[in-house]
Amino acid sequence: MPELPEVETTRRGLHPWLVGAPIAELVVREPRLRWPIDPDLGDTLRGRTVRDVLRRGKYLLLTLDTGGALIIHLGMSGSLTLAPPGTPPGPLEPFDLVFGHDRGLCVRMRDPRRFGALLYSDRPLAHPLLASLGPEPLETGFSGSYLWRRARGRTIAIRDFLLNGQIVAGIGNIYANEALFGAGIHPHRAAGRISAPRYDALAHAIVTVLEGAIAAGGTTLKDFAHSTGRPGYFQQQLKAYGRSGAPCPRCPGMIVRLTGGARSAYYCPGCQR
Repeated sequence: MPELPEVETTRRGLHPWLVGAPIAELVVREPRLRWPIDPDLGDTLRGRTVRDVLRRGKYLLLTLDTGGALIIHLGMSGSLTLAPPGTPPGPLEPFDLVFGHDRGLCVRMRDPRRFGALLYSDRPLAHPLLASLGPEPLETGFSGSYLWRRARGRTIAIRDFLLNGQIVAGIGNIYANEALFGAGIHPHRAAGRISAPRYDALAHAIVTVLEGAIAAGGTTLKDFAHSTGRPGYFQQQLKAYGRSGAPCPRCPGMIVRLTGGARSAYYCPGCQR
């Protein structure tokens, strides 16, 4: 699934093209996404101008001159790319957001599993999908002390604790695994049994991993690509995730895969406790 760095990479790719651009039309070829696309959405958007391209967790927000916003989620393996209007669509591309002729482009969604979303809200930050999200890990308010306070009395595994968007927004499985490796913490350790200093190290590792992934353009797993169509390259820097059986880059041990639940965890038994 595209996680925070992939969505942020997409946001940065779209921003210079879309800010100030008028929406000419919404072309919907397949409305049956995770939530059906509103049949009246095209009429709502036509003639509106994009004021900004923002991100909240794993959601993209195209704020409009009306004060409302389009909320876009990339689903399990989706992506947004820029294309000239009239470019023939592929079979897995459910919609185009076409901009004024002076811009000469459209934003095209590719969503092989149809698990993405295109929604409109007059009050986007109050929308049920966004209202309960925790702090952004790359913004003020996120720290080791914050994580330590939220973890008090919790028996949930720390990896799953980090995946809870109400605790911290946008950290997916890839980057939770990488951050736990960086902090030397076992992914199945109970969140409430980790000390405050170790949470400081974990918060630092989360920021370092996310910033590194954004700088590298995200991680290409299966079919993610950012808004220029180029893949992300952080996969080449992964130290734990997806490296079961490979040597640990920090100690003589080997990376192990832990199964259980919907997502696998990867760690080194020699240096993660």
